[in-house]
Amino acid sequence: MKRPQALIPALLRDRAFRRYWTGQAISLAGDQISLIAIPLAAVLVLGADAAEMGWLKAVELLPALLLNLPAGAWADRCGRRRDVMIATDLARAVLLVSLPVAYALDALTLWQLYGVAFGIGALTVLFEVCNATLFVSLVSTEQFVEGNSLVNGSRSMAWLAGPGAGGVLVQILTAPVALLADALTYVVSAGQLARIRSVEPPPVERAKGHFTAGMRWVFREPSMRAMFMASGNVQFFNYIFHTLFVLYATRQLGLSAGMFGAVLSVAAVGGLIGAAVSGAVVRRIGVGPSIVAGFALFTVPLMLVPLTGGALPVVLGTLLVAEFVSCVGVMFVDIAAGSLQMALIPDALRSRVTGAYRTLNHGFRPLGALAGGALGEAAGLRTALWVGTAGAVLSVVWILCSPVAGIRKLPTRSAVSGNDCPVVM
Repeated sequence: MKRPQALIPALLRDRAFRRYWTGQAISLAGDQISLIAIPLAAVLVLGADAAEMGWLKAVELLPALLLNLPAGAWADRCGRRRDVMIATDLARAVLLVSLPVAYALDALTLWQLYGVAFGIGALTVLFEVCNATLFVSLVSTEQFVEGNSLVNGSRSMAWLAGPGAGGVLVQILTAPVALLADALTYVVSAGQLARIRSVEPPPVERAKGHFTAGMRWVFREPSMRAMFMASGNVQFFNYIFHTLFVLYATRQLGLSAGMFGAVLSVAAVGGLIGAAVSGAVVRRIGVGPSIVAGFALFTVPLMLVPLTGGALPVVLGTLLVAEFVSCVGVMFVDIAAGSLQMALIPDALRSRVTGAYRTLNHGFRPLGALAGGALGEAAGLRTALWVGTAGAVLSVVWILCSPVAGIRKLPTRSAVSGNDCPVVM
């Protein structure tokens, strides 16, 4: 019989990573509360209409489009990335606390919600471009898959439990007051980060082309370019799908809001399973084949959605299978592809490449949403869903036609120069 300690993943027995992971897991759960509480505060407290809700969503997404590149460039020159992450956590907590305070003083307005949403989005961008460098300073290349599995497993748990917890808190406390719970998670995250001691890569000197170096590197490195094209393909077509999915499920398939929510909640367990088994899958078939499998499992099952129809049990079962398997695939992609990207990116370019990659990927989302709305209006919901789901499957082709598909092990990390290319094994 194994001792209890032997059942704990090796990385969680490392004090520095355990503190990092604990802070991230708690903060991710809090983020799910805000995803529900901020829109509900707009609707239930301030009586926001459809147009005002659209603006709220727009200001949430805008920082990711506008700020990832400059934030990445600044973070690579800064050097003290852990301190920046602590500051962004505390600043996000202050912004969130301002909402229940304003609500208590009967001074809460939509403009304040817009400002807080934009501010949190901007600070999150800065946190994430620094986070990539802190992660690799805590985890060796050989442990990237295990580390990403743990982080993505906690993200899946947050997706599973967070919305329900957020709904209960909103029901009991009101939407603005419920945001205090998320503010507290940011304080906990900052406290955990403050207790970590890590050796980060030195800051880089500003030179000609510094701002765009990350973007140019993404397109120059063959494996990174293929993963970007596959990911961009998925983002565009998947947003066509998700823009219309709720409408299709409720209006054409006849599901109630409760049924639809239950299907998504149960299917989210697939993400937990995917995160739990991804390490074993990577060890068994290799990094590249795991990425191929991930994109296939992510996209192909969703073609069952426009295909289904008939009796309600059949519809519910089909949607559950499609979403469950897709959630497993998402975890394979996030963990295997995320680990490969971490190994490929040179330390001197890490924040800039992260910023460039996030900018490019986030840019496809609003385009897909707009295309989905237009296509659904012009051709009908089922046809638009066929386009979205079938188009997303093309992401597998990008990977199969690239060096990624043949990579068995994570490449040796490039140490210093932004021009170095890792050795692929």
